[in-house]
Amino acid sequence: MKKVLAELITIGDEILYGQTLDTNAHWMSGELDGIGVKVIRRTTCGDQEEEILQAFREAAQRAQIILITGGLGPTSDDLTKPCLAKYFDSEIVMNKQALEELEQYMSSRGRELNKLTRLQAALPDKCEVVSNERGTACGMWFNNLGKVFVAMPGVPHEMKFMMKAKVLPRIKQEFDLPIIYHKIVRLAGIGESWLAEKIENWENTLPENVKLAYLPTYGDLKLRLTSIGSNLNEQKKEVDLLVQSLLPLVQEYVYGFDDDSLEMVIGRLLKEKNHKLALAESCTGGYVAHRITSIPGSSDYFNGALVPYQNDLKIHELGVKEETIVQFGAVSEETVAEMAMNIKRKFNADYGLASSGIAGPGGGTDDKPVGLIWIACAFGEKVKTRKLNLTKDRDVNIKLTSVALLTLLHQRLVAKD
Repeated sequence: MKKVLAELITIGDEILYGQTLDTNAHWMSGELDGIGVKVIRRTTCGDQEEEILQAFREAAQRAQIILITGGLGPTSDDLTKPCLAKYFDSEIVMNKQALEELEQYMSSRGRELNKLTRLQAALPDKCEVVSNERGTACGMWFNNLGKVFVAMPGVPHEMKFMMKAKVLPRIKQEFDLPIIYHKIVRLAGIGESWLAEKIENWENTLPENVKLAYLPTYGDLKLRLTSIGSNLNEQKKEVDLLVQSLLPLVQEYVYGFDDDSLEMVIGRLLKEKNHKLALAESCTGGYVAHRITSIPGSSDYFNGALVPYQNDLKIHELGVKEETIVQFGAVSEETVAEMAMNIKRKFNADYGLASSGIAGPGGGTDDKPVGLIWIACAFGEKVKTRKLNLTKDRDVNIKLTSVALLTLLHQRLVAKD
């Protein structure tokens, strides 16, 4: 089945200046994927006529569907409407349907329709009106030589309503859409290149209709299998069989699928085992506790956390031996092991996690450079430790360490011994 391709064009200087975040394109991409339309490019244009027209011309060469947001207001800096009129060799005239809907909208809110607002109903004569029941700027639908252009307001709640109520249903009606099915395998504790090497032979046997993508984030990695076809049940069966053949190669790194997060999976495992968790976070500063408590119901398995950032708190509040810190330092395997065991005991938990390191950008030495982190997981009377050599970036180090800690705990929770 032939792919149906879309391009998204966002118009507005405020996006390029970094003053406004374009959340529309992200949301639209997900909605289009859900109906079988593949987004191949997202473009942002400033409020310059020639740039906008060039974006239209280029998009029409690549995609069948071009969705445009922004620039539909009645003021002089809103250029989407005049640019569409020029592109489609169209005159801007007062549209009867748009004017009636605009009058009804303003009347329902007890507001007068002034001269400037009335201009919202002046549209290119070659477009069809896409009604806007949430605002004053109606959308415009153009269909020319098999290419569909749709212009919508940039205000997110207006655009989303218009997309769901008007645009997506019509796209489904006018195009023969394939089914796009995604399956995501979530892994941690392995880098992208190492994973690629491990599964190279498996990847080489994938059928043509199934594509594989590696999606790394902070210490976390997603493998996305995408199947394009016309029978969802058959696609799911095929992809599920491929995943089953993949798992023996990478099982030790897999923690979940699709929308699972490490903290979500860990929460489920702790609840199943009726076990409790406590944290002693130094260099992560409570970030792991934030992730754990972001899951509803985490009070069932999370006892609490300490953030003993200073050494005297490690000693007096957490019970780390002073001689341990004097001899080995706060950033050491010995210290972090005591932190993990002591927080487990102090908070009457089954598992204790601890971190201590030099997050940066300052504070490093030749012996202990920025990015040196020790983490530990205590369970029973045992402690598992791990040394991390990370980056010079503080924020990155905190996030990577948090993933490493959660991965260490997950490995313990699924261990057979």
